[in-house]
Amino acid sequence: MPLDRRIQTLFGIDLPIIQAPMAGAQGAAMAVAVSEAGGLGSLPGALLGIDAMRAELALIRQRTAKPVNLNFFCHRPPAADAAREAAWRARLAPYYAELGIDPAAPVPASNRTPFDAAFCAVVEAFRPEVVSFHFGLPAADLMDRVKATGARVISSATTVDEARWLEDHGADAVIAQGHEAGGHRGLFLSEDLANQPGLFALLPQVVDAVEVPVIAAGGIADARGIVAAFALGASAVQIGTAYLFTPEATITPMHRAALREAKDDGTALTNLFTGRPARGLVNRLMREVGPLSTDAPAFPTAGGALLPLKAKAEAAGSADFSSLWAGQAASLGREMGAGDLTRTLWSEALERLRAS
Repeated sequence: MPLDRRIQTLFGIDLPIIQAPMAGAQGAAMAVAVSEAGGLGSLPGALLGIDAMRAELALIRQRTAKPVNLNFFCHRPPAADAAREAAWRARLAPYYAELGIDPAAPVPASNRTPFDAAFCAVVEAFRPEVVSFHFGLPAADLMDRVKATGARVISSATTVDEARWLEDHGADAVIAQGHEAGGHRGLFLSEDLANQPGLFALLPQVVDAVEVPVIAAGGIADARGIVAAFALGASAVQIGTAYLFTPEATITPMHRAALREAKDDGTALTNLFTGRPARGLVNRLMREVGPLSTDAPAFPTAGGALLPLKAKAEAAGSADFSSLWAGQAASLGREMGAGDLTRTLWSEALERLRAS
């Protein structure tokens, strides 16, 4: 099968494998391991402040000269909604009582800062080879500044319309994110989940619709998924959940244990933990309150009222109130280092490609 090598050329990488940026689940160590193995390591910025991001990037630059990807969210901060916040706290009040937490205590902040001028200054200072976005793209002036650094810009599309929009607004490549993908949906033109396509339906239609190279994401965790993505026109694959099994992942022991027990039907899309749909392993909160609830405040504020519950439960060894992000192919995960996983995935994919 002839391979589309445009992503490898565009990013300057040896292997067409991109490690998905996973906020809260990884840092510099995973990005370095993947980049050193020949793929594209990624650093998620959604939960990092400016100083923390600079520190992580400094570690990356110390440990590898290979290309890396720096990722940001592009959401609009929501307007304050006291009534909705109060309704959400009332919905969670029985759990507060159960765990002995004062329901009248101030709600901790739960924030994910969107890409802004301050983050753009970090990009200008560190000049990552790739800058990726979720939930669309930043404003035109910020895009111009990012592009001026020489960085390649990519973002996620969950529909063909979103893919076309990204191309029209300057993306150098598009990530086709299938319904199977773990973590937050990248949707930004519509909030309708009912008609979201899976990767096998979405990918070839996106490939036909845009001129830029396309990266396949969602449910890819082994060589079979990689080969299938290339057969459908992808130029590279983005893999997330499989990397959660590596020692470089910074997830909790409860999250690791849940991943080891994952099944094909063990995940669901939920808005309970952040206010925006994201795929994770089903736990008690998702079963009893959701997984999708109109009570949850707008992204990213929903998580604030959950933080005390999460802390108390996790201290007791429970993930009842924790977000356990994972895609539908979690059961295919293997426990090995992130660099070894990157090399193994591609060598196994090459074997299948040569045999086809």
